[in-house]
Amino acid sequence: MHIDVVTIFPDFFRSPLQTSILARAQQAGLVTIQIHDLRTFTEDKHRVVDDYPYGGGPGMVMKAQPFLAATETLRADSADGTPVIFFTPQGRPLTQQRVCEFSEYQHLILLCGHYEGVDERARQAVVTEEVSIGDYVLTGGEPAALVLIDALVRLVPGVLGNESSTESESFAKGLLEHPHYTRPAELDGMRVPEVLLSGHHEQIRRWRRKHSLRRTLTRRPELLRTAELTEEDHKLLAEIKQQPQKEPQEPTQASGDI
Repeated sequence: MHIDVVTIFPDFFRSPLQTSILARAQQAGLVTIQIHDLRTFTEDKHRVVDDYPYGGGPGMVMKAQPFLAATETLRADSADGTPVIFFTPQGRPLTQQRVCEFSEYQHLILLCGHYEGVDERARQAVVTEEVSIGDYVLTGGEPAALVLIDALVRLVPGVLGNESSTESESFAKGLLEHPHYTRPAELDGMRVPEVLLSGHHEQIRRWRRKHSLRRTLTRRPELLRTAELTEEDHKLLAEIKQQPQKEPQEPTQASGDI
């Protein structure tokens, strides 16, 4: 996978892209990420990327021309279907399903806006996908671009040490993930649920599924409307609703309950 990012702040990406999984993925040649300074695509000697808005109003608007030139250049050696993603609160919410869809492409171009926005003609001419990472306002598209890059890279085969990791995570199957524990088995009087220490794989599987369902029902019940639920899941949900105990977010409540 190759990802091009167009921004007026290239240094914003320097540390994150040289850290942890993102760094290892690039070093292993599994993904390439190139950061491009939007100013290099301007046509004037002062490399101006913004101007006052027509019609008046506060702030500045980013010019269309640099984005058009950047996209034309970066698309030159790729397939016509390369998505050009622009980050905006007006975009469709970023979900795990959309991340999976984007991960099917070999090349992505990410455009980071700033100031009061980007000239609408750039959005109409080159942007194929508008993405929002939440109902709040950021100073620019750079943090959103990093979120998408991180979510994408971990789906590239070979990036994670255990490929099954992505299959059990929150949202991967439409549900929130079950609670996790590690050593020691007891800490300040808080014990790990006995079933997880039992070595009984079927009971552990059922406990994890039940608490995944419980956590989803408690925290994000709307996800259950679209999740793919089995007959066992419906039975577990019925048990959960009949026994409204707290999910084990505080291990003091831990027990062998499955």
